[in-house]
Amino acid sequence: MKQFLVSTAIFTLVLLGIGGATAKNGIARSAAPPQTEMGDDAIPSYHAHPPHEPLPATLDPKLFDDALTQNIYAMAAKEKAVLYQQPCYCHCDRSVGHKSLLDCYVDRHATSCATCKQEAAYAYEQTKKGKSPAQIRAGIIRGDWKKVDMTRYDSATGAK
Repeated sequence: MKQFLVSTAIFTLVLLGIGGATAKNGIARSAAPPQTEMGDDAIPSYHAHPPHEPLPATLDPKLFDDALTQNIYAMAAKEKAVLYQQPCYCHCDRSVGHKSLLDCYVDRHATSCATCKQEAAYAYEQTKKGKSPAQIRAGIIRGDWKKVDMTRYDSATGAK
């Protein structure tokens, strides 16, 4: 009887998601240290693994008037699978239900968000240096994206 109760308790905890490696929204969080549920230090939503299905299209850069937004949306289109695996520290997962940094470029959210733009530029630069999505994610979590010089993307020539 005691073994049955213990097994039932463990099964219930697993069903409730307590003690698992999955966030409240069901998205795996990788091996990051535990964070407070919704505190400012919580790691935003992301996908820990490459996509298994085709990814949605990002918005066409030609929709935007300014060079910075055009260049960032163009970069996002090239690195969709990488952005899919990245968190976004503007916490749009809470405010608009985004599941990863890629979602910021599937809609117009990134047009007015400096955080989204810097993180995408960081991911693009690190991808060009041969970093894996997991390595890029670790850098984003550390805040390395805050050091990106966005002026290099704010011209008609943009980054290549």
